[in-house]
Amino acid sequence: MTTTLITGANKGLGFETARRLLAAGHTVYLGSRDAERGRLAAERLGARLVVLDVTDDESVAAAAKAVEADGGLDVLVNNAGVEGRTEDGAVVTAADTTGEHMRTMFETNVFGLVRVTHAFLPLLTRSAAPVIVNVSSGLASVTSASTPGSPTHFYPGVAYPASKTAVNMVTVQYAKAFPGIRINAVEPGYTKTDLNANTGTQTVEEGAEIIVRMAQAGPGGPTGGFFSAHGPLPW
Repeated sequence: MTTTLITGANKGLGFETARRLLAAGHTVYLGSRDAERGRLAAERLGARLVVLDVTDDESVAAAAKAVEADGGLDVLVNNAGVEGRTEDGAVVTAADTTGEHMRTMFETNVFGLVRVTHAFLPLLTRSAAPVIVNVSSGLASVTSASTPGSPTHFYPGVAYPASKTAVNMVTVQYAKAFPGIRINAVEPGYTKTDLNANTGTQTVEEGAEIIVRMAQAGPGGPTGGFFSAHGPLPW
């Protein structure tokens, strides 16, 4: 039986990923910062709730202890993330980006991902087929962002793409450090979720496809890569 933890899974892509992996036979821990929302989501799916705020050391440590006490972990999906739009749903442009805005973005998207990964590495290294999936974004691609005419080139924000570019580098470095773990970054596509004020053009079913696929990568699968549902992406 494969045991999987998904952060930020009480809604959106995390919730759909949990649903799909449960259907595939995984035991799924649904990570949620909000205990009540997490409880309702876990009950709806038949998943196990673990209260987990990726920005809080004590919360992450407690979650790791809880999962360890239940038997361990095979797959970690680092899905929790924020885009940090304005109250009216607009992207924060370069002119309006502040150090504090960058800090907030990195606290969840980068530091939170590292915090969770570090806490659960001891459990993953005991697994016979460990996997880490880091949910990144096509906006992380420096190649695409610097290519006139590409969709990424037109995105006006600074903090979110920068945080996801950092996620990609973290992915590569962890993959080199832990060759026994399949560790990849994935681009779910422009998916309609609360993260982007529901402006996305894909459904969560479409967006979760690559996350679910990489979560089921076997020992012979890729590692240290950046993928969408259509294949490898440029860094």
